Amino acid sequence: MAKLLIVEDDESVRTLAARALERDGHSVTIAADGAQGLALIRQERGGYDLVVSDIRMPEMDGIEMATAAAKQFPAMKIMLMTGYADQRERAEDLNGIILDVVQKPFTLAEIRARVGRALSCFA
Repeated sequence: MAKLLIVEDDESVRTLAARALERDGHSVTIAADGAQGLALIRQERGGYDLVVSDIRMPEMDGIEMATAAAKQFPAMKIMLMTGYADQRERAEDLNGIILDVVQKPFTLAEIRARVGRALSCFA
C-alpha cells in the first residue's frame, strides 16, 4: 500500500498507530522526535507517501519538522496530531504544507480512516 513515517515522542501512541497502519498493509517507519523524523525524510529523499507527526515533541516539534521538510520536498504530504488546542492553532498557519490535524486522543479506527482519506486524496 503506502510508505508512511510516524513521528511521535510517546512510545505507546507511536507503537499503536504504527501497528494499526501496518494492519492496513502500509509500510511504516517510526521516529521518536522531529529531528529524527527530518533525518529519515532526508535519508529517503522525501520518499514517504505520508508523514504523520505529533506537533509537540522535544528537540524539534512537528511544525518545525513539517516546515523544513516542505522546503526540501514541497510535494510531501504531512498530517499532524495534537492533544493541545494552542498547538492546533499554530498548525493553521501551515495551509498548503499539511493536509489535516488529528485531535488526540484518537481511536485506532479514526487514525486508520484519516490516513486512508489523506492517501486517497492523492491516489
